Amino acid sequence: MTLSEIKSALPESKLRHGAQWLFSPEPFTISKKEVREIESLGHSLAMFQKASESIYQRSAMGRLPKWISDLLDTGKPEWMIMQQRDVDLRDVVPRVIRPDLILTDRDSSAGFALTELDSVPGGMGLLTWLSQMYSKNGFKILGGENGIVEGFKSLLPDGGKLLVSEESADYRLEMEWLAEQVDNDIEVISAEEDDGEGEVDRYRFFEWFDWQNIPSAKQLAQLTNLTPPCKPHLEEKLWLALLWSPALKELWEKEMRGKHLQRIKEVVPFSWVMDPTELPPHAALPRLGVNHWSEVGDFSQKERRLVAKISGFNELAWGSKSVTIGHDMSGDDWSAAIETAVASFDHEPWMMQKYHTGRVVEHPYFDEESGEVKIMQGRVRLCPYYFIDSNRKTSLGGILATIVPSDKKKIHGMKDGILVPCQVEV
Repeated sequence: MTLSEIKSALPESKLRHGAQWLFSPEPFTISKKEVREIESLGHSLAMFQKASESIYQRSAMGRLPKWISDLLDTGKPEWMIMQQRDVDLRDVVPRVIRPDLILTDRDSSAGFALTELDSVPGGMGLLTWLSQMYSKNGFKILGGENGIVEGFKSLLPDGGKLLVSEESADYRLEMEWLAEQVDNDIEVISAEEDDGEGEVDRYRFFEWFDWQNIPSAKQLAQLTNLTPPCKPHLEEKLWLALLWSPALKELWEKEMRGKHLQRIKEVVPFSWVMDPTELPPHAALPRLGVNHWSEVGDFSQKERRLVAKISGFNELAWGSKSVTIGHDMSGDDWSAAIETAVASFDHEPWMMQKYHTGRVVEHPYFDEESGEVKIMQGRVRLCPYYFIDSNRKTSLGGILATIVPSDKKKIHGMKDGILVPCQVEV
């Protein structure tokens, strides 16, 4: 394949941002062991999400400590809190799960660090087009040519509405193209224009923090056939920190089978809720060895291999907008970031994760100007898309790899990043 051949195969819409990413002559190759790990991870993540839902609901009903649900409800309007506790939605959970897996040199779990868990993921249309293009050029893509198409079709088997908000408009072109590929009478409309009425199934591609700009948000939130459902607590990154909470250790062990809990803990870096509540003088923040978050703000550059980010329900919680990497900034800026995070706890909780350095790989790409094939030394984020059917069976639709230059600390779609599907090594 040449760069001109790839660009000529692009849909007229170019899917997103005018196709402003780097193209590659080949998919990203992952080992057979890594493929097995990723395929098995989907079910464990579904079990983690199911356990999270159970823990939240039991806390809300007073059967578990109330601080759990109070923490996860922070900053949300009362109507939304009550809606996600509605008995009609009790067993309804998201049916798409997309983790962000940083490829690392860690010994365990094939070397992945899970930094995000998204149930309203972008990239499905883009990955579908990439999978189709590389498949037609002889590559055996994980998930196949139409893995995402079939997975998405299972969400709306009889067609329906795909609601894209203005806030999420950057993804509308690829979602429209995906709907065309599904070819299942799916109507893509603005979330702001939907009346929230009727029995038609709906797929939600908007964030709940944007509810005030969507006139029918309250009506949509009541629908049991809306996917992902109105469960904003499940979209909080705080769950990755609560997983490691000493106070919840026995609870997690009761909620999840040992192998699934172990699998999740293998891939999720140790994480903290950035709660400013004063500790007793003899106590310390787990693994940080200090008594107060202000002391974390005083860490040396070597000590602050840590990442802070807003948990959710905020426009800055998505797309790495709030991600703060401790060793990539000055001491004064890090200290100020810690102060901002803990000061926001009562209305906008933050969480912190241990930073794991991405593994450096080499991958070919086309120079945008000359069309010449060059080699990038870069770091990789793998985004597998898991679809969950009505019987709770999890299937892998495909894996999107994002490769950015090795000097970049944040890995996300960017102009100088390569976007490709994945294939397994022969």
